[in-house]
Formats: sequence, structure tokens, C-alpha cells
Amino acid sequence: MKKLSLVLLCFLVLIAPSKVSAKQNIPILMYHSIDEFSGHGSKNLYVSPENFEKQMKYLRDHGYTPLTFEEWEKIHIVKKPVFITFDDGYKNNLNAVAVFRKLKNKDFKPKGTIFVISDFIGRSNRLSKADLKILANSGFISIQSHTAVHPDLRKITNYEYELKKSKEKIQKITGKPVIALAYPYGFFNNKVVEETKKYYTFGLTTVPELFSEKKMDNELYLLPRLPIEYSTTLDEFEKMLNNEKTSTP
Repeated sequence: MKKLSLVLLCFLVLIAPSKVSAKQNIPILMYHSIDEFSGHGSKNLYVSPENFEKQMKYLRDHGYTPLTFEEWEKIHIVKKPVFITFDDGYKNNLNAVAVFRKLKNKDFKPKGTIFVISDFIGRSNRLSKADLKILANSGFISIQSHTAVHPDLRKITNYEYELKKSKEKIQKITGKPVIALAYPYGFFNNKVVEETKKYYTFGLTTVPELFSEKKMDNELYLLPRLPIEYSTTLDEFEKMLNNEKTSTP
């Protein structure tokens, strides 16, 4: 009887990690501008470089492994996977890359994904073609699509221009595959998902929750993201990562 119990215990120990891995909650963080808020635009779309660095240090010090969508399959094998995303392709995202360079060490290799609006590339407050080429080859950043002109995809008919042409334009600039789309404003419906599937492997929403693999239809086109805002404290950041409710004022 003791031998049988020991065998059963060993079996449970062996299968436990796979069960934990299958049910893990993965944070996909959503940023926009990494800069001090100067009074222009929406304050919640900004995160100061100082706070961003504190958040990245938290990830480093708590054993997270940043991934890009080209590395999606690694979610099953790395320790505490996390995805760091930036929408719109603002020039100030270079501040985030500076933080990545500062914090990189032998155990922590920060990286993120910038979703650019292809027709806005090169505007005064947006990343230029030269910026995108450098970032795509930096080892820190993957450049992906946020459509051509940032429309509500539920209300358009020219999907080929917004989805296919934006993808092709970005690929031509970076020389790297474009496989992920962030839906503008987070808006999508069944039609948007079906059109996205023609050109991309991933579609990202703004549903504020952790990703948990459920093997559902179109799961990779309904990826949720946690919005990190100007007012997000480090305590709130920690609670988001751990799927804990944050207190409301």
C-alpha cells in the first residue's frame, strides 16, 4: 500500500507542472506614449519614462520573460511569459527602448511590440522609416500593424487596404514578417476577425484581462490586453499581473 501511494504521489508531481502551464494567465500589457504628459491629448495614453522603468524593473525582479508574437509558442516553456505592446507608433516609444537597453542583463532580455499605423509613419510625432528599420533590427522590438489609417474596422469595406496594404508597407520597411494586428480602439466583430485571419496570425483587442488559453475558435484573434495608464501605480500594476482586483476610489 505504501509503495502504491508513493507511485501515485510521484505521478501527481510529474503531471502537476503541465496542468499549471496549461492554465497559466499571461499578461499582454498595452501602452501608447512613453513620455511626460505635456497637456496635449489624453493623459491616460501616457506613461512617464520613470514609471515605465519601475514597471519593467518589477517584471525583471519578479522573473518575467518578455516575448514578441513571433515567439508565441514559447509561452509553454518560458518562466512567466509577458507581452509588452505599444499602440500607434509614437516617436516617444524610443524612450521605452532606452529603458530596455538600460535594464537588459544576462537573465532579463526585455522586448516589446510596436503596432504602427502605416500611413502615419514619418509624421512629426511618429516613428520614421529609419527608426523602424533600426528598431526592427535592435533585438528589442517587433514592428507590427495597427492598420493604415486607424479606422473603426467594423464600419469599413476596404479591408484589403487597411489590413493587407498596411502589412505589406511595414514589411517592406523593416524586412521582417508582420503577423499581428492591433484593432484600432479595440473594436472588432465577426467580420473583422474573418478579414484579419486572411493576413495575420494574431489579433489584439483592448479587453482588459489576462490571456488564458482555452482552445476556443479564433482565440488568437481575440487576445485581451491590460491597459497601463498615466495614473497606474506600481501596486495596481502588480495586482493586474496577478489577476487581483484593484481598489477603486
